[in-house]
Amino acid sequence: MSLLRRIIRQKEKLRVRGENFSLTGVYKGHYNITYKGVPCLKCPFDYVLYQMIIQEVKPDLIVEIGANHGGSAYYMADLLNAIGHGQIHSIDIADRVPDEVKKHPRIKFFFDGWEKYDLSQIKGERILVIEDASHHYDNTLAAINHFAPVVTKDSYLIVEDGIIDRLGLTENFNGGPVRAIKEFLPVHPEFVLDLKWHNFFGEGATFNTMGYLKRVK
Repeated sequence: MSLLRRIIRQKEKLRVRGENFSLTGVYKGHYNITYKGVPCLKCPFDYVLYQMIIQEVKPDLIVEIGANHGGSAYYMADLLNAIGHGQIHSIDIADRVPDEVKKHPRIKFFFDGWEKYDLSQIKGERILVIEDASHHYDNTLAAINHFAPVVTKDSYLIVEDGIIDRLGLTENFNGGPVRAIKEFLPVHPEFVLDLKWHNFFGEGATFNTMGYLKRVK
């Protein structure tokens, strides 16, 4: 029996037993993801995609808007260790980051919010920006407009958590990230939605719905 047929038969068995995955289950589970014991709130699909994107871009600097507990910065810093290159600037409005993460030599934290972050600190030929702050439409649009100019050609402006639409939470965020992206792209032709990542695990199988924006010029 071929591998494909075995996979299909196994899926049929799981369906009969009622063992189906759900978006809600993945969403609840992602709140419990940790990296080296530090909370790292990432969809497991996106967790995998980030290591491939970093390997592809090999950024000199990653600017992360939304540090939370520092788990994602910690994870990405170790990915940078693996390629032997790069730094991270992680920004938030509150310091919830444990000392062990702050000691990582590839990470520098800023706790005055993205509006007060000095763009002149951004140096390098390959700059990757990740917007993972409040997810509210107004804040998201303002942040991506502010940081878009520093993203370098063939790198990415990644806008996280457009998945709120499919979770029925759009109104809570005044339209959220997807609304912001839909307004951003028509006036920023230098960016395109990279469907390679958006559909990597299946059509729209990511929490970062429409969020992998590649700079092409």
